[in-house]
Amino acid sequence: MDWYDRLNEYFPEYEMKNEGQIQALIREKDIYHKVETDKFLLLYAEFPTFIFIDYLLINPDTRGQGIGTKVIQTLKKRGKDIILEVEPIDRNDEDTVKRVHFYLKNGFVKADRIQYSWEDENGETYEMKIYYWSPHDHLPQEVVLENMAKACQEIHNFRAKQYYGRNVANPDEVLHWKH
Repeated sequence: MDWYDRLNEYFPEYEMKNEGQIQALIREKDIYHKVETDKFLLLYAEFPTFIFIDYLLINPDTRGQGIGTKVIQTLKKRGKDIILEVEPIDRNDEDTVKRVHFYLKNGFVKADRIQYSWEDENGETYEMKIYYWSPHDHLPQEVVLENMAKACQEIHNFRAKQYYGRNVANPDEVLHWKH
């Protein structure tokens, strides 16, 4: 099974980018990287001041062996803020609980002041939670919002009109402060 099929099998359909878009990101964006082993698959963008984890998939046969933590530790050693998106906890889906627990256990904090939601091409709204980690004592959520807006613009919207006929994550529309 190739790497895209592995991602597609694990992540919900609404979270999946078009395979062509991901291939173009890897090929044409110096900041976008794919690291693939038999134990994990990582797709991420490394900006000058932060890292955006797009997809992290641990092989189901090797889950619970600390591999995900090692991947996160390797990224943390670069000394940059790290941001990522996580599905909200759904008590009927144990994987959502495990994912959130994994990131919290690895020192990530939920950006509780930021609302992040978008509509798919059918008008259905989806919400994701933003989690972040910083090597600094305090990272203002304003910085998290700026970094997420940059990730939306440069990663999610990269050639989006070509692949989806529209920008999928216009930061001004999908990111908001909670009141």
